[in-house]
Amino acid sequence: MIIGYLPGTFDLFHIGHLNIILNARSQCDKLIVGVNTDEVCFQAKNKYPVIPFEERIKIVEAIKYVDSVVKQDTTDRFVSWEKNKFDVIFVGDDLKGTEKWNKFEVEFSKVGVKVIFFPYTKTTSSTLVRKVLNEIIK
Repeated sequence: MIIGYLPGTFDLFHIGHLNIILNARSQCDKLIVGVNTDEVCFQAKNKYPVIPFEERIKIVEAIKYVDSVVKQDTTDRFVSWEKNKFDVIFVGDDLKGTEKWNKFEVEFSKVGVKVIFFPYTKTTSSTLVRKVLNEIIK
């Protein structure tokens, strides 16, 4: 059985989120999704999500392609592996080649975890939706 792990914020849920969940589910037998807490989002991007953690996690839990959902309370994905013991981790390709993910790839290879980078959905993103909402509010 191949256990997959997909970490993410899933703020302002959109088709890009659904696409990455569907892609991840197609490549594993069990899919665990880690939803970033509001604090982790702030640490990573210096901004809080629009939708609070409690609501974002309920949205992801309701998706039939997701087998289990966990609270992602760290940006260290290796800590997530220590808690969840997955075989493969799915990440957006916008992170491929970054210093952080180059290190994670080395760490994960030592424990037999495969890192799969999925194409980032360029037409829709939470950042873009947030920008449009901010323009409307102004």
